[in-house]
Amino acid sequence: MAADSRAEGTRVPSDVAQPEWNTIVLRSFAWATVAATAVFLLNNYLNFWRDWPGASAVFAAAQAPSGDAVLAWGQLGFYALGLGLAVAYVLRTSGRPLRPDSEIMYAITAYIVRAAFWAVLLIGFADAVISFLRVEGLLGTLFGAELATELGRSSYRGTWVHIPLAIAGLAIAAIHRQLGFPWLALLVVIAELLIVLTRFIFSYEQAFMGDLVRFWYAALFLFASAHTLLEEGHVRVDVVYQGLADRTKGLVNAAGVVLLGMSLCWVVMTFGMGSKSAIINSPLLSFEVTQTGFGMYVKYWMAGFLAIFAVSMQVQFAGYFLSSLADYRGEPGRRQTSPEITH
Repeated sequence: MAADSRAEGTRVPSDVAQPEWNTIVLRSFAWATVAATAVFLLNNYLNFWRDWPGASAVFAAAQAPSGDAVLAWGQLGFYALGLGLAVAYVLRTSGRPLRPDSEIMYAITAYIVRAAFWAVLLIGFADAVISFLRVEGLLGTLFGAELATELGRSSYRGTWVHIPLAIAGLAIAAIHRQLGFPWLALLVVIAELLIVLTRFIFSYEQAFMGDLVRFWYAALFLFASAHTLLEEGHVRVDVVYQGLADRTKGLVNAAGVVLLGMSLCWVVMTFGMGSKSAIINSPLLSFEVTQTGFGMYVKYWMAGFLAIFAVSMQVQFAGYFLSSLADYRGEPGRRQTSPEITH
């Protein structure tokens, strides 16, 4: 009788919701992907801007100096820490379904894109003004010969003009919660219109004017990709998909995210930031500019746009993975997209 009563005391009531382990695994995978992306960016900065040895150096720890071995193990530990934090968060909220996590990831992506939008807006205006004053010989008159010379160096302009404006973009994005893609598209049109007017009416055109259009257009194209994915705005070429049931679409989307979307983002990040000479790191490290005389000094930012694209899409794909599986399970709260932008 005593054993029976102890068994009765330890029995879990049927009305208490228990966490589903497949849900925990799926959420852990998505959050681990986000954490690994963040750690990859941190280690990329430490590797090539602070000359740390990199996590892969642990395999050559026996030949490396003791200090480098410690740093290498520390960088590898960052990945373990990120994975541990992701799993710990999921276990702490074990009763949560898939869709709320996807909304959090969408919010993270939205912040990244908003911050990038404000950064390119501020940097574009500021650099265009500096380039105009420089090409017209007014920079020295307004700011003095020494500062005018310094502003003619890309490393100085990038460090003391661009980076503070990018930080300001981070701050503005935290306060202003609206995405600015329509405004950026309008600015691209206005900038191009000014080129046409000044060229054919006033016979005036400078290299920085075209640079500004390319700078903003590249930002519009790459930054809007994650938001377009959220709104189902990307063109689908699979005619079979349109006739599938909603649950089947969710399963197909989840599989496509892992096999095609996340893998593409990792390829962009690893090949683009795998070394100092990689296509993303090299321009950023050298503050690379175009060879068009007195153009804008923003070419290196355009290389960085690829990194922002890969990171924002990776986080968005993680959220899309969870929301697609939530659709497959029939969880409530499915996001409704506008039929005008779906394809």
